[in-house]
Amino acid sequence: MTSTTVRPDLDLTHARWQSGTQGMGDVEIAFIEGYIAMRNGGTPEVPAVIFTPGEWNAFVLGARDGRFDLT
Repeated sequence: MTSTTVRPDLDLTHARWQSGTQGMGDVEIAFIEGYIAMRNGGTPEVPAVIFTPGEWNAFVLGARDGRFDLT
């Protein structure tokens, strides 16, 4: 049995996008209605990826652990 999280149709029009403090890449995030949205700031017209807080935590911990290092 698989579990899926239903994402609300979030209106990101007025989201306050934040970019990384280290200036690496174009990744931007916004905290909106209890979710975390992530997008490529260089192409903001492309839909954002929406995370629940638990998913965001797992993503950040995985990134810190080097799980997404493609080099």
